[in-house]
Amino acid sequence: MIGIVGYGAYIPRGRIKLEEIAATWGADAPSFKKGLMLYEKSVPSPDQDTLTMSVEAARKALRRAGNPDPQRIGCLYVGSESHAYAVKPDGTVVAEALGAVPNCHTADLEFACKAGTEGLYLAYCQVKAGEIDLGLAIGGDTSQGAPGDALEYSASAGAAAFLIGSDDTKIIATIDATHTYMTDTPDFWRREHEHYPQHAGRFTGEPAYFKHTLSSTREIMEKTKTKPSDFAYAVFHQPNGKFPQRAGKMLGFTKEQLEPGWLSPWLGNTYSGASPIGLTAVLDVAKPGDRVMVCSYGSGSGSDSFLFTVTKRIDEVRDLAEKTRSQLDENKHYLSYGQYTKYRRKILKAPTV
Repeated sequence: MIGIVGYGAYIPRGRIKLEEIAATWGADAPSFKKGLMLYEKSVPSPDQDTLTMSVEAARKALRRAGNPDPQRIGCLYVGSESHAYAVKPDGTVVAEALGAVPNCHTADLEFACKAGTEGLYLAYCQVKAGEIDLGLAIGGDTSQGAPGDALEYSASAGAAAFLIGSDDTKIIATIDATHTYMTDTPDFWRREHEHYPQHAGRFTGEPAYFKHTLSSTREIMEKTKTKPSDFAYAVFHQPNGKFPQRAGKMLGFTKEQLEPGWLSPWLGNTYSGASPIGLTAVLDVAKPGDRVMVCSYGSGSGSDSFLFTVTKRIDEVRDLAEKTRSQLDENKHYLSYGQYTKYRRKILKAPTV
């Protein structure tokens, strides 16, 4: 068996309410709440980035895995749209912080918001092939949204990490099947040297998000001869609160199956961390034997689907690190729009004369 032997999430304490952003730009906050089902979002502190969040999430994953020797980690992948460097890997910094150097294959991955599940797939394949003992996959972002743009209401921050292994006595959730659906659909992009991404508005919904998410999910269920009622939980990519609920309903999943991993109304869109963080929230409450379906989405465009079965070991490890919902719901620090722009460096200090 191949599966998750450790998992962890990190969510910054900083928050900004939708009303605070809307008031600045003269927008109608209730219409955004109704249309996007968003209420507030996470904001990283000035000293937080994808690197720091990745390290925190990974340390929690190692803790739940029983703190294995980090030298056993044969690969480490960081998937993100907001890597700390344009040229220099995040992965080497994370590996150094964890003690996994020097014999760890490391790479930074990009595929819009599904870069995190790309890493999960690659780590899974290497463990399955017998090339490595343990593989670490991380998805995280400090996502970008231009001032006043619709993305500013959702672009947030967070990370999730999963340690993948083959030791039957350590596996928390087996990976039962994977599937990918991909086309060249340019709904969202950011060119070199541009600070903020551009998007095709409503085009990002039907021909992009829904086509790929629904197709990938339907095809993995067809391949495995499963149906929505076979699963205790389902997690979809969460660019806002409305899309994952709508996708789940169209596929036949119930509200009860979707809600445990549905975080975006209070978290925002963590881009590469969105569906992975949702999976950590599900693992925090899942029972042995529960089956979980996860489907990511990345603009450009593609979806990765995974089927998991939770093992009895989950009851032994879930309390070894801070749970995802407690990070989301407790010890929040609310910011004004001015503080938010300072934290996110949207407004730069004038040079000293």
